[in-house]
Amino acid sequence: MQFSKNSSSTRTICVLLFANFSNHCLANAIEPFRAANTIASKKLYVWHHLSMEGGTVTSSSGLPVETHSWVDAQPSGEYLFVMPSYGFTEFATPRMSGILRSAQNRFETLVGMDTGAWLFAKAGLLEGRKATIHWDEFTRFQEMYPDVDAVEDRFVLEKDIATCGGASTAFELMLELIKYHHSSMFALEIAALFMHGDKLEMHDPFQRLSSDALVRSATALMRRTIEKPISIPELAARLQVNHRSLEEYFQNEMKLSPFSVYRSIRLREARRLVEMTTLSIAEIAERCGYLNASAMTRAYRLEFGQAPRKHRKML
Repeated sequence: MQFSKNSSSTRTICVLLFANFSNHCLANAIEPFRAANTIASKKLYVWHHLSMEGGTVTSSSGLPVETHSWVDAQPSGEYLFVMPSYGFTEFATPRMSGILRSAQNRFETLVGMDTGAWLFAKAGLLEGRKATIHWDEFTRFQEMYPDVDAVEDRFVLEKDIATCGGASTAFELMLELIKYHHSSMFALEIAALFMHGDKLEMHDPFQRLSSDALVRSATALMRRTIEKPISIPELAARLQVNHRSLEEYFQNEMKLSPFSVYRSIRLREARRLVEMTTLSIAEIAERCGYLNASAMTRAYRLEFGQAPRKHRKML
């Protein structure tokens, strides 16, 4: 069986697993794409599990995953996720280095997950480039590969190669890829499904906060006030930041205004209730902070291209 990016219009992800891989890392890498397909109601992404020899590969916690062999699959696509996790040094063989170098011609982007950067560095793919790795191995990685610009970032993403440091950072990297492929709002909607970024952290006005951190806190507060929306100036006040700065943060991170993001969050909750419940449109409107069903219906049609009642009938 051959997997090729030319076999469908969706983006193809191949995941190369090794014995004792981290299933936490695997789930965090794949679940965001599964959620993207679910929300979009179509296959935006497909993925295939591979290993060098094929057959069952067992994770460090005993989870078995059926894989196709690398040779038989002859894989290609948009992304190759390399996931060695534990025991990575014994996988850094000349054969593996050759495979990874040739994979550059078959995939648009190679992604080193967890300790995957070690295999990339061994193959000479990271010389003079920025990369990161699981922080338990960071110092050893620096010492072993001084030609690599090792950085203590949660992930490093370039067009043709990316690295990340562990399970939680894998999830963040996947959201960044989805944001790049589709939109900031779509990535935010996926993050919300997993309660990622839902923690509300109040801004200390005497401490500089990154745009990303402030936007996460703002959207968390937006989700907490869907039924009774607050004004954007009040939102800024609760976050202890001025209104103009909040607008700038959102433009920097999402290319949208706070008002537009707030409206989209409310409407996506409305869509979820239309699809998943039998609540009346009037009840949904009330739960999503609209004065009446007509007001929500107008906004819903502008956002999704059809009225909520028509949407429900098509399910």
